[in-house]
Amino acid sequence: MGSFSDYLEISLLDGTFGTGEGKTLGFTLPSKYVALCTVAVTDTGTGSTITEPSSPSYARKIMETWDKATAGATENTNDILFAQATASWGTILDFAVCDALTTGNVLCYGALTISKSVASGDTPKFATGDLDITLT
Repeated sequence: MGSFSDYLEISLLDGTFGTGEGKTLGFTLPSKYVALCTVAVTDTGTGSTITEPSSPSYARKIMETWDKATAGATENTNDILFAQATASWGTILDFAVCDALTTGNVLCYGALTISKSVASGDTPKFATGDLDITLT
């Protein structure tokens, strides 16, 4: 299960109550890039400060299709398939959903139920419905 970052929580609250820079809730929906993280992500994490694999074969994966939210939750509607690792990516502990391919903001994040060691030749993926995001 994922959590929303401070950035998104503040943006939603400011937009809802008219206290933010734009003073409205209207905004352009960001692209959503799934990142794999080798260090636990925190509320204050950004797309620049989260720790991702440093292998040249690693890149965040864009994922634009999610289920319609039900009971405060959504999940991926298609597999999220990363490139095949050409070297070790280390042990993946967390994921983050960011608004940019590199740097940017963390929108939400969470710990994997089971950490995953990614070796050369592995092709990491989240199967359809496996990446759950909940707003509580």
